[in-house]
Amino acid sequence: MIQTAPVEAERLDPVSTPAPSPAEEMAPVVSPRQRAIDGSLLASFPAPARERVLGEAIPIGLPAGSMLYHGGDDPRCALVVTGLVRAFLSAPDGRAVTVRYVRSGELIGIPIIVGGPIPASIQLVTAAELLLLNALTLRQLGQTEARIGWLLAQELARRLHDTYGAVADHAFGSLRERVARHLLDLAAVREDGRLVADVTQQVLAEAVGSTRPAVARVLGDLRQIGLVSTATRDIELLAPERLHAETWSGRLSPRSHQSARI
Repeated sequence: MIQTAPVEAERLDPVSTPAPSPAEEMAPVVSPRQRAIDGSLLASFPAPARERVLGEAIPIGLPAGSMLYHGGDDPRCALVVTGLVRAFLSAPDGRAVTVRYVRSGELIGIPIIVGGPIPASIQLVTAAELLLLNALTLRQLGQTEARIGWLLAQELARRLHDTYGAVADHAFGSLRERVARHLLDLAAVREDGRLVADVTQQVLAEAVGSTRPAVARVLGDLRQIGLVSTATRDIELLAPERLHAETWSGRLSPRSHQSARI
């Protein structure tokens, strides 16, 4: 069962940053916010359009479990600066299936801007910093500037590609294959070099549309053959390439291999 509760967004510092000191110019440190912008679709926008979008952006911080979008809400788009966000579908009985995970430097909400409301919800898996973008401005730019319209079309194509993989895994994959896919989707490299999926067994069970005991058995099997370690709260991926071979859609698309950040 997805637990949701109203939360107050923490308003963060404006997007603009102060001019660096001479010492900082010698050894510049890129902020997480700027790093996310540089690695996002926004970096390909023409400079005037990018400055307009960022000038209207609202930086906020939200705790884990917060809902960013419910199916049918007004269009909303955000750039993930830090943290992990997911888009999911839910059933009347409370079961949920995750269709996409969104990390730092990725946009979420472009399909809503282009095509209108969607029957999905967007939730923060971890505490996150986001840049809320002006949906009306993005829509206007996409309609009036050919280059931005094409960039948005490319983003939609990538989302469709992701959806194909998610549908294939959920429709044709066994529970083991679905768990493997979601572990790869969630994996991130820690400072100590370990590849870790920061997820509890309960959240993982909800993501694959199963129960915690069933997922625990699958993790036990994967642990026995040396693919994962569950010694801590997190799930460490010991052999991501072999784990990738456990997914149904792995042979169709390199996407899940890429998302493991190998």
